[in-house]
Amino acid sequence: MDDHDLEAFLLDLESDRVERKSSAANGNELRRAICAFANDLPNHQQPGILFIGVRDDGSCANLGITDELLRTLADMRSDGNILPLPTMTIQKKTLRGCELAVIVVEPSDAPPVRFRGCVWVRFGPRKANATIEEERRLTEKRRARDLPFDIRPMSAARLADLALELFRRDYLSATLPVDVLEANQRSAEDQLSSLRFVAVEPPSTPTNLGLLVVGQDPRQFFPGAYLQFLRIEGKELTDPIKNQKEIDGPLPDLLRRLDEVLQAHIAIASDLTTQGSIR
Repeated sequence: MDDHDLEAFLLDLESDRVERKSSAANGNELRRAICAFANDLPNHQQPGILFIGVRDDGSCANLGITDELLRTLADMRSDGNILPLPTMTIQKKTLRGCELAVIVVEPSDAPPVRFRGCVWVRFGPRKANATIEEERRLTEKRRARDLPFDIRPMSAARLADLALELFRRDYLSATLPVDVLEANQRSAEDQLSSLRFVAVEPPSTPTNLGLLVVGQDPRQFFPGAYLQFLRIEGKELTDPIKNQKEIDGPLPDLLRRLDEVLQAHIAIASDLTTQGSIR
């Protein structure tokens, strides 16, 4: 978040992403704000910003931003009052001629976040203790994000990164009976979603599993997604290398190419001697 973005938030009204404080005298009030931003009840999936050194009307409070103040603010992250520990950054900024301490709080991946055992949330410019229903929603957010690695969405990928023809031709035909496929009228996107190859949220975003199994180029997202074939002229790893090959690609192609390489390098020794002569 650059200075231009921060200035836009500073000039705007307080909201569920912005709070202003003229000083850092009330540490517990700042911790409640950090806790509420980390919980991100509206599910913006964007950081919350706490400006220290500016009044509610947006005028500069002329607060001296010292190293001691910044250390005090940084200690709020790990002093044990806010659990689980929030992810946040603290910086000294000069915006529109006013020196400020700016705390940027990232949404937590493991809500609800608690300050001294209480869950704080923000709705509009106000913060309050979460109700039972709001706390349940935060708990559901944690469960939705706590997914196994293979079915987590890859945010940098798009549906075009999947080899749809490979999916239809090789994967579906190998895993489902022909009559089931003929009776299935769902779109390819729905089929991918049912097999966890794409995520429901965000919509049509390939999962790690989908990219590894039917991705156009899995190594674009997972540099280590390949096999290395190595044939050594001898029995020790330090012996000269006779042949080597990197095998990559979507999983069905990778396994097929691996079989081809292994078959091409299988050598069988035969004894063709008869009565002491060699044929």
